[in-house]
Amino acid sequence: MGVILKSITRENFEAVIALELATSQRDYVASNLYSIAESSFHPTYQPRAIHCSGEAVGFLMYESFHHNRQLPAYNIFRFMVDRRHQGRGFGHEAMKCVLDEIRAHGPFEKIAICYVPTNQVARDFYASLGFQEAGLSEETGEVIAEIRMNE
Repeated sequence: MGVILKSITRENFEAVIALELATSQRDYVASNLYSIAESSFHPTYQPRAIHCSGEAVGFLMYESFHHNRQLPAYNIFRFMVDRRHQGRGFGHEAMKCVLDEIRAHGPFEKIAICYVPTNQVARDFYASLGFQEAGLSEETGEVIAEIRMNE
């Protein structure tokens, strides 16, 4: 399939901000433009363009936390695949890529992601990648799902 993650650059910026969600999904995630702007103020945020065959097909962003000499924890908090590219496996491959990228940094405490409790598609999708539900966010009411380091 050839899905890869790339940093946001001058070369792919316009293509990434032009990506669109389906109308029914727009309330689930901030715009890519907002996310890229936000990342410029937070050095721990890692925005990534999802590319396949040289074309931007999606976007994701994650952050890392380091607490008092403990292993780092990661939070994937933005993730989208353009409406024209959904249903083709790009999202699944992109999530495998970001999990591999995070694991390449070394041991970690956990990788977390959140989703709306009524979003069964998201629940099934993240479970298929090894995420296990860990509770609800007090701030947002969203489900928190995690992958924990076993070692």
